[in-house]
Amino acid sequence: MAAAPLPDECCSRMSAKVLAQVLAGTYRDRQSGQPVKVGVANVHIAPSLAGIEGDLIAAIDLGAKITLVSDPRTHEVMGARVESALAKMGRLHQMLFVEEPHADDDAVGRIRAATHACDSFVAVGSGTINDLCKYAGALEQKPYAVFGTAPSMNGFTSANAAITVKGHKKSLPAQEPLGVFLDLGVLAHAPKRLIRAGFGDSICRATAQVDWLLSHLVRGTAYSSTPFDLLAEDEEALFAEPEALMREDIAAMERLARTLVLSGFGMTIAGGSQPASQGEHLISHYAEMMAPAHYPKSFHGEQIAVATNYMAALQTRLINGPAPRLAQTAWTQADLIAHFGAELAALCWRDFKSKKLEPQAAEQLTAHLADQWDQIVAQLVPVMRTADAMQKALFATGAPSQPADIGWSDDFFHAATHHARLIRD
Repeated sequence: MAAAPLPDECCSRMSAKVLAQVLAGTYRDRQSGQPVKVGVANVHIAPSLAGIEGDLIAAIDLGAKITLVSDPRTHEVMGARVESALAKMGRLHQMLFVEEPHADDDAVGRIRAATHACDSFVAVGSGTINDLCKYAGALEQKPYAVFGTAPSMNGFTSANAAITVKGHKKSLPAQEPLGVFLDLGVLAHAPKRLIRAGFGDSICRATAQVDWLLSHLVRGTAYSSTPFDLLAEDEEALFAEPEALMREDIAAMERLARTLVLSGFGMTIAGGSQPASQGEHLISHYAEMMAPAHYPKSFHGEQIAVATNYMAALQTRLINGPAPRLAQTAWTQADLIAHFGAELAALCWRDFKSKKLEPQAAEQLTAHLADQWDQIVAQLVPVMRTADAMQKALFATGAPSQPADIGWSDDFFHAATHHARLIRD
């Protein structure tokens, strides 16, 4: 008689089934009952992709002339294998190395200028390389695929890209990849700091869901629980044993990789970044825009870990207190100019002004909160993770949790939490 599968094995099978259903178009939205739709043709997550790189590319429609985009480090760990496969297929149009890549409009412009004659892109990398290719490809109307080299962020499968435009960090409409290919051996051997960053980017599910649900309950904004349903099984297993990621445990890495992939799908299903980018991401985006030049470099996921830890504490304090009172928005365009400078303030004001609260609206919302607060809290609590739970999980992986852990001063972090809401609509 076969032994019963362990709980984490059952979880892995269920989560793999969810991923397969999403790709097949058979996973149904809990509210509408309709199947969810994504544009990704293939996601292949395996202990190793060695020797099958060409087969994975051949199975999707990337055209005859492919530009391979990487940086020196990602080329070393994965790109050379993909380059060899494309060369054998006769489809390698050119190699494009992006030295010390930054996800900004200048780098996007350089990639577009260099790749007019190709049919498609293959990105080898993670956050920055992936965002540059998905955004440049969207502007050029050319498809792309990605071979991930680190489990450092959740943007592999999303249809948006985090790009800095004229100094303003924005989440911009981009395109989904046709294929996402993740070699768990490569991911597990990525620098520990990048693995911690990916874990940090994944745990914001809780704070993002609370923020989005609160917006829905208070302001009537659209909301869907489906993006979060996709993550439930793997998230529980990750929180149960986060330290396994630091042991190069392939099963733990598979859970993290699948979580990051499904989180990206959640954004596509929602039609925006709402399920994975709320208050914690605004803090990070503000920091990337405004951090002093002498501050040490920190990865996006590290920033999200710190900001999520803060947001969890803020949300815990919120639900344990009385119904909050809202005041009219005091910020003016002149205030933004004084803080951000004229050019950046103009971009922020364009987005922020749509959510200014006038006195009557503030009074009405305050009355609504006073009347409905107990019912609102009752709906928030089941989707939350407490500040203690966040801190414990981050500590178990060695991920940063406090501003000082990533070289931010308390004064700068206070400025980030105070001004972050000004940068997005």
